[in-house]
Amino acid sequence: MGSSSSSYAPKTIYLNVDGKVQKVVFSRHCSPCDIKELLCSSSNIPRNTAIMMVDPEGALVSIDPTMPTNSPNSMYKVVPLSTGQLGEKEDMFQNVLSQVAEQFSRAFRINELKTEVTNRLAMLEKRVELEGLKVVEIEKCKNDLKKLRDEMISRVGGRVNCPYKYNLSDDGKKLTPRRDVPSYPKYTLSQETIEALKKPTFDVWHWEHNEMLSCLEYMYHDLGLVKEFNMNPITLKRWLLGIQENYRGNPFHNFRHCFCVSQMMYGMIHLCNLQEKLTLTDMGILMTAAVCHDLDHPGYNNTYQINARTELAVRYNDISPLENHHCAVAFQILSLPECNVFANVDPEAFKQIRQAIITLILATDMARHGEILDSFKQKVDNFDFTNEEHVTCLKMVLIKCCDISNEVRPTEVAEPWVDCLLEEYFMQRPWPDLAVLPPPGWGGNQSDREKSEGLPVAPFMDRDKVTKPTAQIGFIKFVLIPMFETVMKIEEIMVQPLRDSRDHYEELKQIDDAMTERFLAV
Repeated sequence: MGSSSSSYAPKTIYLNVDGKVQKVVFSRHCSPCDIKELLCSSSNIPRNTAIMMVDPEGALVSIDPTMPTNSPNSMYKVVPLSTGQLGEKEDMFQNVLSQVAEQFSRAFRINELKTEVTNRLAMLEKRVELEGLKVVEIEKCKNDLKKLRDEMISRVGGRVNCPYKYNLSDDGKKLTPRRDVPSYPKYTLSQETIEALKKPTFDVWHWEHNEMLSCLEYMYHDLGLVKEFNMNPITLKRWLLGIQENYRGNPFHNFRHCFCVSQMMYGMIHLCNLQEKLTLTDMGILMTAAVCHDLDHPGYNNTYQINARTELAVRYNDISPLENHHCAVAFQILSLPECNVFANVDPEAFKQIRQAIITLILATDMARHGEILDSFKQKVDNFDFTNEEHVTCLKMVLIKCCDISNEVRPTEVAEPWVDCLLEEYFMQRPWPDLAVLPPPGWGGNQSDREKSEGLPVAPFMDRDKVTKPTAQIGFIKFVLIPMFETVMKIEEIMVQPLRDSRDHYEELKQIDDAMTERFLAV
């Protein structure tokens, strides 16, 4: 990315509004829809009205960020389209929508599926509650319920998980990969991909899950970790499959986020030349902690867990409940012989590796951000790579940097992650246990649930207050830049993109504020 924010310079056009000159300023990164709303507001036309724009000679002007600028002497005019011009398009659009809705209904058989599940559950519950079944019959009923859950999983293609706790089944199937290595395709990475993997500019959105698994596998081989820990390559594949299948399908805290953080860790190892400064064991700890750091994340943060007194919060005494849970799931997977990539490590050495991985995953709790960064600042000016305490502190800061490093990446890679995070904050939550009826009031996003339950609401998660610029500006200015400036005394290259990103969101906020002020004035 460049060293300045000149690429974000706004664009100016002039409109003829009832014979008066109206100046309109917008960002070159606005979408055509945003520009149309701004033009409507500036021309005293109701929002969402279909419009066209013409020059003084009556020629149509395209409404998008690339439109030619003009001057007060050659003003454009915004003209609303008549109902007749829209009628045919609206009819066509409605027909398409109807056909799509019909196809979806046929494909997923939603109503039939609901009815079937309701009837079968009602029948099973009635057998248990009203007929006073004997022990053998009750066990059979439980088996029927289990079969129903398994059938539903296969039909909807997802896992059935409790939202606040990780329930190990008797046979541990949730931890064991559902598919074995033969169905895990092998990809040969191009030299271009191999070089790109080492850089923070790597585009994480272009890769399918199997491709991301192959990239992670390559990182372990390339760093010498497979040889260092005497890993069985097939066990490495199975372990990565187990990791992937124990990340939930959240909009943000999902397997792609796991890969994103791990790739950034791999990139920082190369960028900061850590191979020459850290041991192979240290790099194995860094990479493994990055891969495992958000395992089985339920989509609700620690604040909610603690305020709502969930089972996770109770189990871990309100101390980093999610991060403790991620650690527990990670070592449950490693406890399976077929997935234990550290099986050939000396038991005493493994104890130290395990403790180090736990330390790093627990460090990703943002409640500890100030404590960890202050500790590192005290050491950075006289940093000693032979001092174990210094190295541990560095590793904690490195995984924190990687965990929240999206804004270090190019805007086109970073900005979709903001949308994913806001979607996770605001998404509707389905009741996950098909064998049990949902409690009253279930559903809604975290802030909605916090309001309904009388719990404190985090401002950055309140759909009534947060916007994309407000969500990012403070976080970049007061969290990301200070942390990366401290760490990147080693390497400045990762700080400038953060400053550019800050400038980008501050400009978007200025445009949002101007549009709001204009709308209120109208």
